[in-house]
Amino acid sequence: MEYVKLGNTGLDVSRLCVGCMSFGIAERWIHPWVLNEEQSRPIIKQALESGINFFDTANVYADGTSEEIIGKALQDYANRDEVVIATKVFFRMHEGPNGAGLSRKAILSELDNSLTRLGTDYVDLYQIHRWDYHTPIEETMEALNDVVKAGKARYIGASAMYAWQFLKANHVAERHGWTRFVSMQNHYNLMYREEEREMLPLCKEEKIGVIPYSPLASGRLTRDWEETTHRSETDQIQKHKYDAMADADRLIAERVASIAEQHGVSRAQIALAWLLHKDPVTSPIIGVTKRSHLEDGISSLSVKLSEEEITFLEEPYVPHPVVGPQ
Repeated sequence: MEYVKLGNTGLDVSRLCVGCMSFGIAERWIHPWVLNEEQSRPIIKQALESGINFFDTANVYADGTSEEIIGKALQDYANRDEVVIATKVFFRMHEGPNGAGLSRKAILSELDNSLTRLGTDYVDLYQIHRWDYHTPIEETMEALNDVVKAGKARYIGASAMYAWQFLKANHVAERHGWTRFVSMQNHYNLMYREEEREMLPLCKEEKIGVIPYSPLASGRLTRDWEETTHRSETDQIQKHKYDAMADADRLIAERVASIAEQHGVSRAQIALAWLLHKDPVTSPIIGVTKRSHLEDGISSLSVKLSEEEITFLEEPYVPHPVVGPQ
């Protein structure tokens, strides 16, 4: 396993991050394909044994049960000081006027709830899941600074927003002497490259760690175009992200298949290898529901693509509607 610094910090993270949205109690989540605790634990253990030390979850995943599963498994299989746990806050967790968002009340309450579910005194990376249009960014950044100063979070990060919002948040923090965001978790893959316009250049300039989600376009980069899976048939979020541009994206998937055949590797390995070649990507977040998914991720680290192959993969891309920040 390779390890890199998370942005302009001293924190070492594995070159791959395990996305824990795949773990939870299906009956408490919008995704019926998630793995329960018994199914999840062997995968988490395998990830640790392979050298992965970076795990990303969120309070909203499976109504908190993702945090519970990953917390228990890491307590049993790992030394807390050797793993990097990231979680997120924003989406609704309970009914009522303060059940969601990035107010001071919500951040302080939800972090405590996440720590209880994870069974730890602190998280390594606490991220805002979306931009809150109804709370002053000054209130959000001060609350996040306070949780860092209280020792409940080591670093803070953000996810899925416009570049101007991200820059504004860090500017507010810098102006007040508060903790700045050190990472951006954004939507980025061969089928969705809008982040290359503003967010990625900003992160490169500001030395922000980039940990993209959906690196395989919810599996669309890994299989024949007509092939379906339980997830592809039931995951409405991936339909929202990719159905509108399916006709344009098909050629990209076909080119991934072509390069994979030439290298004698899986399509997932090619799609991930492309992402790993992109600066300033730090650690793609891979969703894992099978051992083979983890094996593909690890194997992708050794796949080297030529400039000609990268150009061949990128050439069919056309502008896409923005998906993520809204």
